[in-house]
Amino acid sequence: MTIGGVLIAALVGIVSYAIWTLPAQSAGLADAAAAELERSGVSNPVTSVLLNYRAYDTLLEVTVLWLAVLAAMVLVGGWSTGVGQISETQNPVLRGLVRLLTPLMILVSGYLLWVGGHAPGGAFQAGAVLGSAGVLLLLAGVDWTRKVPPWGERVLLTMGLTTFMVVGLGDMLLEGVFLEYPPAYAKWLILIIEAPSGLSIAAALIALFLGGRLRCRHIMSEQMSDEGVS
Repeated sequence: MTIGGVLIAALVGIVSYAIWTLPAQSAGLADAAAAELERSGVSNPVTSVLLNYRAYDTLLEVTVLWLAVLAAMVLVGGWSTGVGQISETQNPVLRGLVRLLTPLMILVSGYLLWVGGHAPGGAFQAGAVLGSAGVLLLLAGVDWTRKVPPWGERVLLTMGLTTFMVVGLGDMLLEGVFLEYPPAYAKWLILIIEAPSGLSIAAALIALFLGGRLRCRHIMSEQMSDEGVS
């Protein structure tokens, strides 16, 4: 067995032992989180955890998603994802269905974003629905999806992370702690973070779809070229 295999086996053993020795019942941090819920700016405990108590973790999640998009775009050769190269479907039934579904999905996305402060929802859910609508539009070949310029893609992809950082640095100047919201403004600061983050998540999902499909086409083209040469 290699050194890597030994290290992996040791890690699996340590994690397994830690899980096995966990107490059968534990109060956890639920009571502590509920006690500070009023000062968090939202009434939904999940949103309070994601965007207040552990906002650092959510910031890193947004950063990882952005880095994944950046890596995908490097593989396909640049920032521009070439939307016009994706839309091949000319099925009128699909196009008609997508045109009907897209406004509804946009409304649902906006609702999930707004309701996240006091019920299940939030930027990630809203971004997933909006990104799905964008992918459907691409698959159906709706014309307006081909008109997003490269600089527009960059703005959409980075606005969530940028807003997160600006709010965090503003908190540092006012409160002395990064992402430490003043209780009086916590609700609005969370909403300011969520809105552009939802758009960035949607743009990231669309970009990853485009990048993956274009990369697959490139690989298939290379394979066909190699077979033709041989």
